[in-house]
Amino acid sequence: MNEKYDIAILGGGPGGYVAAIRASQLGYKTVVIDKDNLGGICLNWGCIPTKSLLKNAEIFDTIKNKGKEFGITATGLTFDFNTIIKRSRNISEKISSNVEMLIKKNKVKRIRGFGKLTSKTQISIFDKENNEIEKIEADKIIISTGARTKVFDTIPIDRKMIITSTEAMILDKQPNELIIIGGGAIGIEFAYFYSVLGTKVTIIEMMDHILPVEDSEVSDTLRRSFKKRGINIYTGTKVDRAEVKGKKVNVIVNRNGKQETLSADKVLCAIGVKENVEGFGLEELGIELFKNRIKVDISTYETNVKGIYAIGDVIGPPWLAHVASAEGIHCVEKMKGLNPPDIEYENIPGCTYCQPQVASVGLTEKAAKEKGYEVKVGKFPFLANGKAFAVGEREGFVKFVFDAKYGELLGAHIIGSEATELIAEAALAKSLEATGESIIKTVHAHPTLSEALMEAAAQAYGEAIHI
Repeated sequence: MNEKYDIAILGGGPGGYVAAIRASQLGYKTVVIDKDNLGGICLNWGCIPTKSLLKNAEIFDTIKNKGKEFGITATGLTFDFNTIIKRSRNISEKISSNVEMLIKKNKVKRIRGFGKLTSKTQISIFDKENNEIEKIEADKIIISTGARTKVFDTIPIDRKMIITSTEAMILDKQPNELIIIGGGAIGIEFAYFYSVLGTKVTIIEMMDHILPVEDSEVSDTLRRSFKKRGINIYTGTKVDRAEVKGKKVNVIVNRNGKQETLSADKVLCAIGVKENVEGFGLEELGIELFKNRIKVDISTYETNVKGIYAIGDVIGPPWLAHVASAEGIHCVEKMKGLNPPDIEYENIPGCTYCQPQVASVGLTEKAAKEKGYEVKVGKFPFLANGKAFAVGEREGFVKFVFDAKYGELLGAHIIGSEATELIAEAALAKSLEATGESIIKTVHAHPTLSEALMEAAAQAYGEAIHI
């Protein structure tokens, strides 16, 4: 007889495993099914291992380029590329193991295998050789199968010379030259990492700015910073094709109607993702898709098939781990009848972990104006912040966009040291519909980088003290 569960979850990434734990906390008999280590792309091949790599680069960069300022002399400074890669992999493996323990601690059943829906309440599970190893039943099923790198015919990924972010994390040898196709968060982070270690890096971005979703002032500031590092940046540039020629990869680009050929040892394709919807039995059950994404009721995450839900990357943008986790918790709490408030997607922060770091929440200045707002904009440079000056991190600024009529915070944009930590205050302020005045009147500890947020709000109203 098949094992019966209250909730079965396909996929053990940051959406799936978090949903599983919360479901168990709420009293549901829960199982999570994944053919790989728990944690998904984020923990194993994304968010976590890249942060390890970036920290290595930051330390090396600080000693090399700022050591003299702090009275530190380092002659013959070198690094071991393989050790850097190994540390990253070890961290991922350890944290994934910790997630396995969390799952066990919370009495969630873990099945390793590929799950396929055979009915609205049944799942068959297969091993790597595609042998059926188990069948289970569940009253409710949550699909959290994530997404993968998007593949283009004109950029034939061979995972040796034309690679994805996965291969970029485990190269056995540092490339002398690297072309990165895509100037979004993934491309930007790898550009920083490899350029700091001495690789000649070129970024190709089709839009007019790198990090095109960010405020243009932030993007322009990062571009100048990267140019100082020697990173070549092509914006407004379309990739016609990439092709391996001997030991090099040629990338033929089109800029302003003119073709140009760029060449490098490796090419990293970092443009877009594709939702994992194939092979899970979705089509057979009539689960509705939209643009290759599972279509859901955003207040419950239920699909058009009653009792089957979907969360995370598989339902579409913004393709962020913290969004998947939030959706997982919301989904199971809604099942339980706890009636949690709907997720406010406009209040979700986005982060890029290069140096200087970039983080934002809400509307850019341009987007706010396009929506018809009359805005007040406040901007405060870290150059005028005591803590930033003391620790030698003077690059960047905080920018706030307020509704001029009511004073409500519409958007926050930060580039600089610890931007990815500082953005949490702005995200909370925005979710609480805070005004500029409330941010100004909140006493911030001194000396801290967070004072720059208070000063940016004050600058919008002509009240900034240190500028």
